[in-house]
Amino acid sequence: MTSVPTPVMSIPSASPSEFTVDAATTALLVIDMQRDFLLPGGFGESLGNDVGLLRTVIEPLAALIAVAREAGIPVIHTREGHRPDLSDCPPAKLRRGTPSQRIGDPGAFGRILVRGEYGHDIVDELAPLEGEAVIDKPGKGAFYATELSEVLTSAGITTLLVTGVTTEVCVHTTVREANDRGYECLVVTDCVGSYFPEFQRVGLEMISAQGGIFGWTAASEDVMTALAAFVPTSTSR
Repeated sequence: MTSVPTPVMSIPSASPSEFTVDAATTALLVIDMQRDFLLPGGFGESLGNDVGLLRTVIEPLAALIAVAREAGIPVIHTREGHRPDLSDCPPAKLRRGTPSQRIGDPGAFGRILVRGEYGHDIVDELAPLEGEAVIDKPGKGAFYATELSEVLTSAGITTLLVTGVTTEVCVHTTVREANDRGYECLVVTDCVGSYFPEFQRVGLEMISAQGGIFGWTAASEDVMTALAAFVPTSTSR
């Protein structure tokens, strides 16, 4: 027979306070773990960034995703990118800074941040399984101009375990959007990453400041311990 897992678990170590996870209303959100951002030679590196700082996220995040899947927690992936004609890319975004390559230019992995190109897709280690939602977004936040709200509402999701890159940009924007919409968010500290160590530290502190102004934070080890309680176990008589 199969034992019934505990439906609700807590993460006592979460900051700024204990965080409760209900298996029936929680999803794992994986933000923009794309080749253009994470692979050597890609767009992120062309901007002068050390992609190795983001790649440290892959191993703990892969482990967290595996546990979430075993526990029956929905895994939702996002990808930042644009239509081939760039009609959904605002001019201010397209022209910002003085990079060696811009969105839409030919890059090492196809046209940069263009949907359908090799570089736009998620790294192999974290590839979505068939049936998992993949949200294509034109902006930093995962709610803007996407179907994410509808996906969460239809699944009865009220709590998000947030992971991905980068901490201070797409992760922060998404958490702020989610907070305004009433979702409870926990950012998994070693499963988010930044090209800038100082931004990583401050970005995480900002999430849980002032009693959790945007949400909670916790390490993946503690999150996985909580999720493991939801994994059905088979026992024999």
